[in-house]
Order: sequence, then C-alpha cells, then structure tokens
Amino acid sequence: MLEQYRLTVEMSDRLSARRASANSFFVTLNAALLTAAEALDLKVAAWLGVALAATWWLLLRSYRRLNAAKWVAIDELERELPRRPFAVEWQQFKRDPLERRFLLRYAELTIVEQTVPAVVALLYVLVFVQAL
Repeated sequence: MLEQYRLTVEMSDRLSARRASANSFFVTLNAALLTAAEALDLKVAAWLGVALAATWWLLLRSYRRLNAAKWVAIDELERELPRRPFAVEWQQFKRDPLERRFLLRYAELTIVEQTVPAVVALLYVLVFVQAL
C-alpha cells in the first residue's frame, strides 16, 4: 500500500515536471516565432502564434485534468494511511481566512499557467488586427 502511494505521488511529481518542460518549450517556440516574424508576413506570424497559444492552453488544460485525477488517487490512498499530509495541506488552504480576498487567496498554478497562453494569444490577435 505504501509503495503504491509513493509511486502515485512520484508520478504526480513527474507530471508536474513534464508540464514545466512543456511551458519552457512553448516559451521557446513563441520566442522563435517572434524572431522570425519580421521574415514572415505579420498576419501569418500572428495566426501561427494564435494556433501555438491555443495548443499550449489545451495542453495545460490536459495536464490540469491529469493532475486532478492523480490527486484523487492520492487522496483515496491516504485514507488508508495513518497520516494524510496532502489532505492536511488542502485543509490549511481552505481554513485560511485570507482565502476570501481574491488577490490574497491561493491561486492554483495550473489556472495561473493557463492565463499566460491566453494573454499571448490576445497579443497575437492584436498584432493581426494592427497588420490589417
């Protein structure tokens, strides 16, 4: 049982590491696209950028769903263990009185991450409109 728990937590950690690598990959692709934008037609570069940002956003959403499923599995396994460290963490977040204030409450990393490609897509749309 403990080995299953350890493996599930490790797999969740690996998933987070892959998500971080994916973010680095998309930042690099966007930098390359911006560098090449002068050589390309601005409208083409903007459409490519929107497609890239949409792909990035969808991938992050997929990672979020996978991670959520892993945390359900971790929670179920913890119910059988004498201690529940991750459940205690989440209870602490829920108990925090600052949680009621929007800017001070805990923001899930995946939600914050998904904001970045959305903003990048918006910037590409603005570039496209400017190029018309």
